[in-house]
Amino acid sequence: MGVTQLNLEFRFQDKKLRGFSCELVRSRYGVFPERVLTTACQILVPILLSGLGMITAGLVLNTVQHWPVFVEVKDLLTLVPPLVGLKGNLEMTLASRLSTAANTGQIDDPQEQHRVIGSNLALVQVQATIVGLLAAVAALLLGAVSSEEVDFAKMGLLCASSVLTAFLASLALGILMVCIVIGARKFRVNPDNIATPIAASLGDLITLSILALVSSFFYRHKDSWYLTLLVCVVFVALTPVWGIMAKQSPPIMKILKFGWFPIILAMVISSFGGIILSKTVSEPQYQGMAIFTPIICGVGGNLVAIQTSRISTYLHIWSTPGVLPLWMKKFWPNPCSTFCSSEINSMSARVLLFLVIPGHLIFFLVIYLIEGHSVTSSKTFVVLYLLASLIQVTILLYLAEVMVRVTWHQALDPDSHCIPYLTGLGDLLGTGLLALCFLLDWLLRSKAELDSLSELVSVPP
Repeated sequence: MGVTQLNLEFRFQDKKLRGFSCELVRSRYGVFPERVLTTACQILVPILLSGLGMITAGLVLNTVQHWPVFVEVKDLLTLVPPLVGLKGNLEMTLASRLSTAANTGQIDDPQEQHRVIGSNLALVQVQATIVGLLAAVAALLLGAVSSEEVDFAKMGLLCASSVLTAFLASLALGILMVCIVIGARKFRVNPDNIATPIAASLGDLITLSILALVSSFFYRHKDSWYLTLLVCVVFVALTPVWGIMAKQSPPIMKILKFGWFPIILAMVISSFGGIILSKTVSEPQYQGMAIFTPIICGVGGNLVAIQTSRISTYLHIWSTPGVLPLWMKKFWPNPCSTFCSSEINSMSARVLLFLVIPGHLIFFLVIYLIEGHSVTSSKTFVVLYLLASLIQVTILLYLAEVMVRVTWHQALDPDSHCIPYLTGLGDLLGTGLLALCFLLDWLLRSKAELDSLSELVSVPP
């Protein structure tokens, strides 16, 4: 089924019609495709900006890991991936919902715009408070497996830091997302291409900075045990207020009732990435793990969030929830059709995949110029790192195609149900593959050193 778009432009002078132009555009698939160059340019700049934000976040993490609070309360490092992952669970999901609303004309009316924005921001605050508390509980439970003693002061510090960080970061990023989507709509730029990368560009940095400052504050006042308890009680008590505000929009109310499973499961998945980070970051063979973790996780999450948002917008324009277009009936499409066909979503997948290698090379060069010899510069590690990032993004883009189809077939909103899973998997895949890169590079270098040493020993005097 094709769709024809009629563009009319009227020219007035002195309140009199002086001319008009008419343009007919026909699309085979019911949505008007962007040019490859246009898509690449719109995505490239936000991705590079987000990369700079993630590099800064990595440098911040590399610095704060030596602060007294992070040294003494090891579970804080376990909190980093799930809290940073909130940008995928909440802010990127918010950006995707707002982008879909903008592209479908739902926020063109000022009154409807206020209702949609207000209910979305209220929803994010409810989710941030609850998920922040659950992330702290998950970190405590995972930490309790390897720890014999229970320190209630550290438990309170962990919970209060997590809740306050999640709340403040989500509020700041939520307001920023609203401004970006409205501005993109005004300047006729597709918000699907820019909103989620910009959310990620500042998300990691803001979240890590707030976590470091808040946890340090509570650490300095650790003798005031009631302070952490008061913070948790106050912010949990505010959740019904945000829930009442979210009721303004029936679709948002539906997410508030039934949308908890994706973000909680994504938080649990990210927590396993946190365990990998906390177990490896202080080991000498994994030097640089703290710097590269936000980058590889962030880039993968950014790219898959863009693709998910684009496919979701495509389905909202073309179809109705529960009904897949004829050419998207297969739940498990052929990977070749996902990346190599002429269909619009395949085109965007190719563009995103082609950005992986040059993007990571640029980020690696910037890190090397800033940090110098404190990060590994071996060619083996660079090749392994690029290969790992390519594998990560390829898996995520294919899973995005599968999950959006399944979610849409079940009459669920892909913006709210797919992005949390995919960014959580991106965190776990990115952290795991990065640790594997460091380990393989260390093993290969150790083998080379042993071989050269054995050669020296075998040479006769």
